[in-house]
Amino acid sequence: MPHPRNRHLTAVVLGVDPAELWPDPYRHRGKAWFRPWEEIEREAVALRSYEPLVVPGLLQTEGYARAMLHVGGVNTADEVERIVLTRLERQTILTGARPPFLVMVIDEVVLRRLVADRAVMHDQLRHLIALTESHPHVQIRVIPAGVPWHTGLAGPFALARLADGHEFAYLDNQLRGEIHAAHDDIATLGRRWDSVSGEAPSIDLIKEVAQSWT
Repeated sequence: MPHPRNRHLTAVVLGVDPAELWPDPYRHRGKAWFRPWEEIEREAVALRSYEPLVVPGLLQTEGYARAMLHVGGVNTADEVERIVLTRLERQTILTGARPPFLVMVIDEVVLRRLVADRAVMHDQLRHLIALTESHPHVQIRVIPAGVPWHTGLAGPFALARLADGHEFAYLDNQLRGEIHAAHDDIATLGRRWDSVSGEAPSIDLIKEVAQSWT
């Protein structure tokens, strides 16, 4: 089987649907267009992500993920369960033998927007706290609500760096996510990352907000 990085580069450079290059057992769960990014996550030595609206998938509890996916009737019950299972499987990279160094930046509104009920929110925030306290390779930073408009609010994005130095970016939208590998795109998002990460203090704000959901 070709090395995963080669499949990604072939898809990006040639404009081929990455899912078409993805053999079993990868064609089994979740959205087809997301599977190449899952494999990039598995190979990454470093992941950086900014999310202004929701807890990122790699950090979601089962209850939070299921509640979020049920909203609006966009997904069927079977699809919700399939995506939740995939999301939980993705998270195993954080506890594996060689986990990536992960830095997630979120906005304070993510901590305060109700998903499902107060118990789900409390469990989710306690999960974020536990991750950072028990896994030194995981950092979660929060941009306070009082910070003025910043460049990150243009939309969520993630950056991944592989052991060989190759870098990829992931952008999400209402229809599907997109993987980018062009040097200029990576550089632009890198500058935006430097900007948003500089706005974010420590995890103390998560602990403070967690108390409000009890």
